[in-house]
Amino acid sequence: MVNEISANKASNTYLSTKSQNLEIKRTSTVLKQDGSQTSTTESVSFGSKSSSALTYNGTMQLQDMAEAGYDKLRAWVANLLQEQGLNTKISMGETEVNLETIEPEQAQELISEDGYFGVEKTSERIFQFAIGIAGGDTSRIEAIKEGIDQGFAAAKEAFGDWLPDISYDTYDAVMEKLDNWVAQSETEA
Repeated sequence: MVNEISANKASNTYLSTKSQNLEIKRTSTVLKQDGSQTSTTESVSFGSKSSSALTYNGTMQLQDMAEAGYDKLRAWVANLLQEQGLNTKISMGETEVNLETIEPEQAQELISEDGYFGVEKTSERIFQFAIGIAGGDTSRIEAIKEGIDQGFAAAKEAFGDWLPDISYDTYDAVMEKLDNWVAQSETEA
């Protein structure tokens, strides 16, 4: 006689490990009255190593253990920003996002094609700011582009000579908007 039948509860785990390092440098140069210069460089280095485990059982049900790790990383970054006196809230027109509570899905939505930090909306804000600073004067296009190049280079340097693809796409979109603005101005003249 059989009293009990039990299913085999074997499980497998997939483990993934990632390491990332980020160094931000800021150099300040002071020009003295005697013509000499003094430079000061400040740097901050961040490093992280994360592991993600995904376990599945015989019924192929997934159990993601990375979510807890994401929450810890988000809290660590928010705390680090606050310790440096930086705000963890980002204003987006009428609303704001708090980096302490943002979920991965929200972050992805913000950088999506139609998102507030997506290529189109970010490039438009940069473009409007640049032509506003230039007073709408298309003859200042080279100075405008030089300023944008310097800002992009500073951002790239701050992130260890690496930026995500969205940054390059945004840069290209800004330059295209500037070129179109000049071309349109020339055809109207």
